[in-house]
Amino acid sequence: MAILDIISVPDPILRRKARKVTDFGKDFQMLVTNMIDTMRDAPGVGLAAPQVAVSQRVVVIEYAEDDEEEVEENADTPAAPKKLYVLVNPEIIEKSEEMVLGIEGCLSVPDLVGEVDRHERITVKALNRHGQPTKIKAEGWLARIFQHEIDHLEGIIYTDRTDKVWKPRDDEETPLD
Repeated sequence: MAILDIISVPDPILRRKARKVTDFGKDFQMLVTNMIDTMRDAPGVGLAAPQVAVSQRVVVIEYAEDDEEEVEENADTPAAPKKLYVLVNPEIIEKSEEMVLGIEGCLSVPDLVGEVDRHERITVKALNRHGQPTKIKAEGWLARIFQHEIDHLEGIIYTDRTDKVWKPRDDEETPLD
């Protein structure tokens, strides 16, 4: 297990369309494990292989469905455990017409955030880390994270999808992938 270097814009790897994964062997499994460790160390809620200078179609996401406000209001109730997703060759196969504006940050675009319009609900078809097919329906913040990470596989960065980018204040929480 190793913490990988996260590359930043303007590194050209971030602008390349990532290659499809066809080999799920030992080296690929080590990459996935290292990406999970790197995402947690950053800390972030998601990480795409191009962000660690690997042009492959794989993302890792770890997110708890709890609404932060609900957790604060119900301090006696334990928070929902985070769920780990490993998506290989992911493809968005359904999108809601409803769009939601939200603030995003990115580990590859340090010290900036921006407002991005994303689909409220999506369905993603992918393979898991062992090459088995999976389908995930996501909504809200989780759908936003999936869309953000899958964009990385296409060479798209969230700043491409907005005209409004700014440096957050010190007391402003930064949502990072």
